[in-house]
Order: sequence, then C-alpha cells, then structure tokens
Amino acid sequence: MKYPLKDCIIPIVACTLLFCSCSKSALVSPDPQNNPVNPSGGKQTGISAAATTPVGTVIYTSNGYTLTFTNNDATFDDAVRQRLVNTFFTVYPKMLNRFYPGATKKVTFLIDPNYNGVAYTSGNQSVYSPAWFRSHPEDIDVVTHEVMHIVQAYTGGTPGWLTEGIADYARYKYGVNNGPAGWSLPNWSSSQKYTDAYRVTARFLVWLEGHVRSTIADDLNTALRNKTYTANTWNQLTGKSVDQLWADYSNNPAL
Repeated sequence: MKYPLKDCIIPIVACTLLFCSCSKSALVSPDPQNNPVNPSGGKQTGISAAATTPVGTVIYTSNGYTLTFTNNDATFDDAVRQRLVNTFFTVYPKMLNRFYPGATKKVTFLIDPNYNGVAYTSGNQSVYSPAWFRSHPEDIDVVTHEVMHIVQAYTGGTPGWLTEGIADYARYKYGVNNGPAGWSLPNWSSSQKYTDAYRVTARFLVWLEGHVRSTIADDLNTALRNKTYTANTWNQLTGKSVDQLWADYSNNPAL
C-alpha cells in the first residue's frame, strides 16, 4: 500500500538511501549527528535499495517523540518499515496521552532476523520478527499492541492475562489496519475464560466498558501500574467480582 506524501514519517538525512522526509504537520527532523549518511555501510549485493530497508539504525523525531529504528535484516521490506514507523507516530501519542502521560517518549524498534516469534517488548524496546511480516505484511498493528506495553510501564507482579488483554484492547481501539490484517475480537464462546488473555480478555473489557463502567480499562491500567491491583479491585470498581462480571458477560455477550 502506498501512503500519500502528507502521511509519511521518515528522516531527512536518509534521503541518500532513497527515503524522503515529511510528516502530517511538519518535517521529521532527526539529529544529523545521530544518523550516519549510509547506515547500511554500502549497498547490499543483489538487493534493490528501493525495495529493502538498509541494515543499520535511523532515528526519527516528531512532535517530541523519538523512534530509534534498528534493522538487522538486509531483506526487510522498506514499505513495511515505513508503515511500522507511521503506525508508531500515529498510535503511540494517543495511547500515552490516555493511559499514562508519564510514559517515555523515546522508543526503540529492533528488526531481528534471529528472533523466531512475532514480537516482544522489554522496557522501551520492541523487537519484531522480519519473517512474521514477510508472511503477514498487513499485520502492522503488532506495533500498536507492543508499544502499548511501553505505555503500560508495569514493573512486575501483574497478571499476565490482564496485561495482554489491555494491550489487545488498545489494539482494538487504536489499530490502524486491523481489518486488512484479518484481526478482530472473537465472539464469545462457552469454552472461553477471562484469563485467556489477548483478544478474549480484550473483548471482555470492551463489553465492561459499554455495559458496566466506561473507564474500566483506564482504571485497571492505573491500578496495575501503581501496584494497587488485587482481586478486590473489580469489586471496588464495579461492585462485583470478576467472576460475577464474567457470568453477566456470558449471559449477554453482545457488545
């Protein structure tokens, strides 16, 4: 998919690498001292520079946010790179402003050909598998899920199912390409549990938001980050236990 010129977010100094420089509101202006003129160290033999992203690091800045993008895969599709960058600058500020304005504004992406999963996040760095994007080029909102983990900024001891459920809730709310990627929240089924995490838990949160408490995702996120979350948090927020809420959801799961 080609993006119109007004929608791209790419660095000035990389124009020697067949990049351009623009953003929705202003030029993205990375510090030239942080971006080598040729981070690839030269042309990749047998690889079209117009179709692939050079190996190396490029730093992008826009509206106070910084994305350091390191690519270690000489065959990584440049169109995918551009969409990952665009998605970060589109969704991350929105999620930060809603869920935790104190979250870092400096994020790192690493394209790691030695990683065999899909993606994972640690601290302020998200690591992505280039193999995943070769087979799932529309699944750009993997970025949305992963950078929500950076916004969450939980420091440990939180239920994994709820952490991942909130991240997929964020993907549902802020994703830019969920439809073409074939990603959606699953219909309720009797085999599900609220602890299933990811999309199952995310749909439960969306239902709670619409039927029980409109700020439920925000409130749970805050409790998790502040380490005040307990099983009783559900009662405090809604007057019911999470098991009672799941039973209500199961009896009438329509969103």
